[in-house]
Amino acid sequence: MNVYRYEQNPLVTPADVKPHRADFEVIGAFNAGVTTYNDEIIMLLRVAERPISEDANVVKAPIYNPQTNELEILEFNLNDTDYDFSDPRVIRENGSTQGFKYLTSLSYLRIARSKDGHQFTIDEKPFIYPSNELETFGIEDPRITKIEDTYYIYFSAVSPVGVGESMVSTKDFVATEHLGMIFAPENKDVLIFPEKINGMYYAIHRPVPKSTGNPEMWIAESPNLLHWGNHKFLLGLRDGMWDSGRMGGGAVPIKTEKGWLELYHGASKDDRYCMGAVLLDLEDPTKVLARTDKPILEPEADYEVEGFFGNVVFSCGAVVEGDVVKMYYGVADTSMACAELSLQEILDSLTYLK
Repeated sequence: MNVYRYEQNPLVTPADVKPHRADFEVIGAFNAGVTTYNDEIIMLLRVAERPISEDANVVKAPIYNPQTNELEILEFNLNDTDYDFSDPRVIRENGSTQGFKYLTSLSYLRIARSKDGHQFTIDEKPFIYPSNELETFGIEDPRITKIEDTYYIYFSAVSPVGVGESMVSTKDFVATEHLGMIFAPENKDVLIFPEKINGMYYAIHRPVPKSTGNPEMWIAESPNLLHWGNHKFLLGLRDGMWDSGRMGGGAVPIKTEKGWLELYHGASKDDRYCMGAVLLDLEDPTKVLARTDKPILEPEADYEVEGFFGNVVFSCGAVVEGDVVKMYYGVADTSMACAELSLQEILDSLTYLK
């Protein structure tokens, strides 16, 4: 597989993004949803910011309060034995099996724009910011599907009651309409197909079973983009391979003559994230036709291997121009990069199922 990484990579780093508050610092600008609008490439960045701590022994946790429409900043001392601070991303209660208690940063979405796809300018203000009780810990990892003249933006909404998928729409990347949560916790990595198929909309999603099952890919259908049902298992983990630990959708499905091409992410059991591809039937996207045995993109460059959470390439969007797939992707949970691949080479790399 020939992969052309842009010489300008990483295209956007935390240093390129001005914090939305003077008492915060940007620690990540990554996992951007991607689309085109008015002859520009739009990257809808996930910007992660954390409160600046003047005391090395104090960790702060930002929480959005929907009643006051303000952020509240909680403070914790690293010597407090009630909490586990071993993961810099989260604060856990010692002895708890319920995951994290608080996040040490808050994510929101900000627009980056480019005429050439290489040099980006970043809007001064957030585009989509937490606004309700299901987003109190932030909003993460957006994807964008354009259907007719409307752009549907959906993202992980994080709160104490779990991580679900919420959606807003826009026609001009100025005004937005909030459409609510479309997949309840625990669910993320949603990808909505860009057109109806036999009268229905389809979406790939990734629930996280707790009692049995694995974090694998499912597919659902909807008459109106809001109410999803007829859920079916789509794609599973492969023991001993690059996608043996967890997986989920990446870029919005690409329509080709051979089928719907989905560029998805997979992680090994030691949390090395790569990108692969799966081909779904054009008329019945619940049917898997073929899949890549090897990754089409894996962390190799320094900016992919080293960062806030290393050994990660994670795409939330691509732009297709003829045979060129411009895959924009987050690197090491820190920055944004882009690589060009041949659509035909990706299709040729697929192994068809018997």
